[in-house]
Amino acid sequence: MSGKLYGIGVGPGDPELITLKAARIIESAEVIAYPAPDPGESFARAIAAKHIAGDTREIVIRIAMRAGHVPSEPYDRAAEEIAAELEDGRDVIVLCEGDPFFYGTFMYLHDRLCPRFGCEIVPGVSSLTAVAAAASRPLTRRTGTLNVFPATLDPAILKARLGESEAAAILKVGRHLPQLKELIADLGRLDEAVYVSHASLPQQKVVPLAELEADEAPYFSMILIAKVER
Repeated sequence: MSGKLYGIGVGPGDPELITLKAARIIESAEVIAYPAPDPGESFARAIAAKHIAGDTREIVIRIAMRAGHVPSEPYDRAAEEIAAELEDGRDVIVLCEGDPFFYGTFMYLHDRLCPRFGCEIVPGVSSLTAVAAAASRPLTRRTGTLNVFPATLDPAILKARLGESEAAAILKVGRHLPQLKELIADLGRLDEAVYVSHASLPQQKVVPLAELEADEAPYFSMILIAKVER
């Protein structure tokens, strides 16, 4: 009998934001897999570290962090290695920062493996809700709408869509920060924007975008845009 594949959201960074269900499944895992930069340590594993038993087999999915299309090779290799474990009857737990289905790396393994094996998704606290909490800003209310954009969108497309948005969140800010700040200022919405990096972590930073003096942001940063109601 084949094993089961689990996609486990471990939250935005604070280990205390891991759900009870996620912690229980991780603690019982025979095999866990997780993404890691090439080179570098896995943020997802660091979040879940205290729940990982010493004899758990670990599969590291090395992914080169670069702009452009998502590379298929690391996920193809990982899917083969994970499939071998599942075919031998062992469950495999895949750790994912934030929530597995909100810009989560797990979705690429889900595409490759879930048509063949049993699969369960355990949702996690997303970066979006963690950023809203850090900024003390509701994302939306009553009949309001919220749009979510990656900073990697074509600037002209992003500007047009932001211009039509009541409230918006821009993810993956990174090196796009100066361009985003200029674009938001051109739309006359700079005073509505707040910048948040490393939400839920000790180095968390929350600054009105208009006051932010930086040319680049960490990967784990986001801009929220919305009129503040009192």
